[in-house]
This record gives sequence, structure tokens and C-alpha cells, in this order.
Amino acid sequence: MSFVLHNGDCLDWLVSQPANTICAVVTDPPYGLIEFSEKERGILRNGHSGGVWRIPPKLGGVERDPLPRFTILTDDEKKKLWKYMRDWAAALLPVLVPGAHVCVAGNPSLQYLVQSAVAEAGFEVRSAIMRLYVGLRGGDRPKLAEKEFPDVCVTPRGGYEPWMLFRKPISERTVADNLRRWGTGGLRRLSGEKPLPDVMQSARTPDVETNLSKHPTMKPQHLLRILVRAMLPLGNGVILDTFAGSGSTLAAAEAVGYDSIGIELDRHYYDEATKLIPLLAKLYPGFTGDSLEQPSALLEPSNMPRKQSKKTRQHSLL
Repeated sequence: MSFVLHNGDCLDWLVSQPANTICAVVTDPPYGLIEFSEKERGILRNGHSGGVWRIPPKLGGVERDPLPRFTILTDDEKKKLWKYMRDWAAALLPVLVPGAHVCVAGNPSLQYLVQSAVAEAGFEVRSAIMRLYVGLRGGDRPKLAEKEFPDVCVTPRGGYEPWMLFRKPISERTVADNLRRWGTGGLRRLSGEKPLPDVMQSARTPDVETNLSKHPTMKPQHLLRILVRAMLPLGNGVILDTFAGSGSTLAAAEAVGYDSIGIELDRHYYDEATKLIPLLAKLYPGFTGDSLEQPSALLEPSNMPRKQSKKTRQHSLL
């Protein structure tokens, strides 16, 4: 199998593509639209807390990774996000074959905006897959008033991540007919007896992966290989990631045995991803996303998540 990675704006790329050529999408958009701007990346690069990126306080003496905080987005910024996602979906729709699924990483507080925007562009909303994992997002006491309100948390502690599912309407009378003509319209089962569930446990991205990349929002191969595999119901076609970032989706496609295409706007991430994709794809030989079980390599003591300081990594990001 092979992958192609482009450095550029995904909207420009999409409008230049022929119709009915891409069979599925798995992607993780920048929901604030501003968190990867030059200004915000400068804040993150210098290890400072401010703007969209927030470096949370220590938890049990352990440094916590920077997190984008979308709760600070203004109404105007949310409107821009809605419009951007609608324009993205509108540009994507004709490029996909009928019945193609689109799987989009979400944020609980912004999920409603994305689903509304993508539906407005002509996609069907097909529920969501909930990734369950013990995160460090939310659950904090009121800022600068922690001692005054020790029994109050501003938001619940995050325990899930929604991966929204959309589908381009089928062109045939039934899903079966659409599968026969286009090879799309449904999702690939884990096995003959096990359909893809809409809730799955998937731990944070392990150190064996994050140590290879400086990208702050890289998703784990365990999750991505399951999702990527499921998007092509007959195991044939091309997977697209319009916000390729670290290239982890393309790496998952390589491991599963699918062809893939990625678009990444940031030149730094593009250069890094071209080197990272083959490395990630070689991890966990034999794990191709046909099971919910963690790859055996992740269960080895040397690869278990470690409670170590992230400070060095924070200051080297980007």
C-alpha cells in the first residue's frame, strides 16, 4: 500500500480534484482555527500559558501537556468555525463517492456546531463513535479561587472524545446496491460476528508514539487503525485526511493495508510527517484494527504510559 502527502490548503486541493474519487475520510480538524496560528504556536513553543493553549497545573507532581481550550472562543469565532466546516464539507462532498463515510474527531463543547455545519453542506449525520479514555481535560477548580471553592469544578473531568460520523448520501436504491456499485455505504465489521461499536476504550497516545513526534494533538494508532479499517466496508478504496498533522491517520492506513492521501498546511508538520508515517506504521506488527484489544506491544512494561515530566517535551513542541 502507499500514501501521498501534500503540503497545502485542503480547500484548494479539494476543489481541484475530480468527482467521485475518494472512498472515506478520517481526520482531526483544528477546531479553534486559531490554535495553530503563528501567534498561538509561539505561545506553545515557548512553554507559556495563554491564548488558546493552556498548560494545566501539575497533577500529582506530574507536568501536564498543553491543551487547546475552546471554551474561550467568542461567538464570532464560533460562527467562523461553523462557516469553515460547512465550506470544508461542501468542497469535500463532490470528491467522495456516494455512500462514503467521513469520521471527524470532535470536542464535546463544539460537536453541535460541526454536525450542524456538515449537515448543512449535504451530508447525513450518522451518530458518533465515543472514544473512552482517562484524560486530564476539565475538572479544575475556579481559576485563582481554588482554595475559596475547593468543592467546585468548572467543567466535568473529560472521559470521552466524540468521533462524529457522516455519510455522503447513497446514489443507489439500497445500501447493498451501493456497495455493489461503489464499495461504500456501510462500515467494515471487526469480524463476521462483531460489528463496529459506537463506544470503545482507547488510552491516551502512548509514549512510544509521542516520543517520535512533536505534534501536540497526535491520536493513538490503536484508535486510528480501528477507525481507518472500518471506513472501507469492503477493504478497498482510498482514505483521505484533510488535516494530516503528524500523519498518524496515514500511518494507520499503511498498517491496515489501505492507500491514503493526506493534506497538511503547516510546512513544519508536513516535513515531520513524511518521516514519521513509516515509523508509526511499523509499530505493533500484526495489529490491523480488526480487534478492540490493545496491541500486545503496548502491554509490555517498557511501553506502558509513564508518569514522567513532560516539561522538556512542552518546550520543544513545534
